Amino acid sequence: MNVGFIGTGSMGGMLVEAFIRSGALPPECIAVANRTPAKAERLALRYPGVRAVRSNAEAAAGRDLVFLCVKPLDFKPVIDEIRASVQPEQLIVSITSPVLLAHLEEWLPCRVAKVIPSITNMALSGVTLCIYGSRIEPEQMAMLEGLLSHISQPIRIDEKYTRVVSDLSSCGPAFMAFVLQRFVDAAVEETGIGREEAERLAAGMLLGTGRLLTAEGLSAEELIRRVCVPGGITAAALKQLDSELDGVFNRLIRTTHAKFREDLAKVDQSFAVKH
Repeated sequence: MNVGFIGTGSMGGMLVEAFIRSGALPPECIAVANRTPAKAERLALRYPGVRAVRSNAEAAAGRDLVFLCVKPLDFKPVIDEIRASVQPEQLIVSITSPVLLAHLEEWLPCRVAKVIPSITNMALSGVTLCIYGSRIEPEQMAMLEGLLSHISQPIRIDEKYTRVVSDLSSCGPAFMAFVLQRFVDAAVEETGIGREEAERLAAGMLLGTGRLLTAEGLSAEELIRRVCVPGGITAAALKQLDSELDGVFNRLIRTTHAKFREDLAKVDQSFAVKH
């Protein structure tokens, strides 16, 4: 399988590295291009065999699979550049949520899909969200999900739920890390415990909690019940937490959805130019 990556920033570079480290792709099968060529060249130096090419069209031409890992408003110029190089049997995969499958299918003559990765894929863990266009064949779905299964659990979703599932799987690690950081900050401030020790304890707790909720099959409700003794310390703290967090995550989801709609409107405008 020959795979191209257009964009080697935070998520694009992470995907290249994860696929190589997991053994899903040998470096020799990968071509990378970036708006700043030096970034693609640094990635190629880090993983001998990866080819840094000078144009997006070269990264797309002749590949079985091409990942578009660029910002929403950069999509239209990239598509304009690669469109003449793309063949009907190729699969183009966007990792950018405000770019809709309808945008891709209107402007590209090939099969298209959308994938929402997560930073947890760096640890060969977490999920990857998969959304497919109307022209894709079952064997291409299987090929893409087989590739993604080396670094995550691929899950098919309906495009109308893109934002909320992205909140949970892709933005969620940052949300949980923010809460954990505040927890550590408070522990240090209130008790004087060393920050390094508090961070190590909190990170170990989060890792173990994740395993209980996945490998051990506990639900969040069951986990809380098993830790929380009626009338105990955890119960008192949870009562306080419940009061302080009332409505916080509803407002968080409203915020992410509002920003998504704003980005989507800008993307729609960028694609409004006639063929």
